[in-house]
Amino acid sequence: MLPASVAAVRLATWNVNSAKAREPRLLGWLDERAPDVVCLQETKLGDEAFAESFGAPLAERGYEVAHHGEGRWNGVAVLSRVGLDDVEEGLPGGPGYPHQEARAVTATCGGLRVTSVYVPNGRDVADPHYAYKLEWLAALRDRVEAAGPDVSVVAGDFNIAPADPDVYSVEAFAESTHVTPPEREAFAALLKTGLHDTVRDRWPDQRVFTYWDYRGGAFHQDRGMRIDHVLAGGPIAARRAAVWVDRQARKGTGPSDHAPVILDLDEAPDGDLGPVVPPPSLGAKKGGSRRR
Repeated sequence: MLPASVAAVRLATWNVNSAKAREPRLLGWLDERAPDVVCLQETKLGDEAFAESFGAPLAERGYEVAHHGEGRWNGVAVLSRVGLDDVEEGLPGGPGYPHQEARAVTATCGGLRVTSVYVPNGRDVADPHYAYKLEWLAALRDRVEAAGPDVSVVAGDFNIAPADPDVYSVEAFAESTHVTPPEREAFAALLKTGLHDTVRDRWPDQRVFTYWDYRGGAFHQDRGMRIDHVLAGGPIAARRAAVWVDRQARKGTGPSDHAPVILDLDEAPDGDLGPVVPPPSLGAKKGGSRRR
């Protein structure tokens, strides 16, 4: 049995596309947005290297850390200021390529069973990596069912745009992975366990993207995809006070190609303004406490 949920939790997910390369931006963003629980993907660091670079600054901000990495590729983490217990690395019984990669880490944070995921890309429908992606998603579904969807949050880079409005152009992605029927069916199977797509539940018709290619001015032209998601069990999703994409974090010098997705439970410190919010209104004090 999980402990009682902590009230007024801000939960976020962000594919940082190399934690070391994004270190100043990541730490500044933590100070600016003051999330209580953070799921990171593509840290691209081993566990020792992540601890060496981030252990002290994260501890100063009040975060406990569960990191599962393998060096140059992949790497996921859960950061928490509301407790971090029962850490589980990977997906028990899940597939490998050929070994189990560092694509999932789970911990109990403030009464929530939180999993940070970096779903395999799939590359091309004819590539073995595509079959691996579908097998990996099936293993993730099984893990959610075993853990209990009501207490689960699964957040991260799914490398799936669940529906046509989640890409800027259906025609541009007609021959691509991320939008194929089997991938979308695998995403729908996760929702059938009892998880909710918190962004689409709140903003069913709005144009919302979380990823923009670095090339060709894609970000400035808003040619993006919604592939980063926060999926939450019914009782958790019912606590939603706001959910939004922090597009501001994709701007400026040296950004990740992804923007964070933020879910506010019970309270909305920045208000419930829209699927993409303006520059921050939230203040944070060193050590992790935030003004409410």
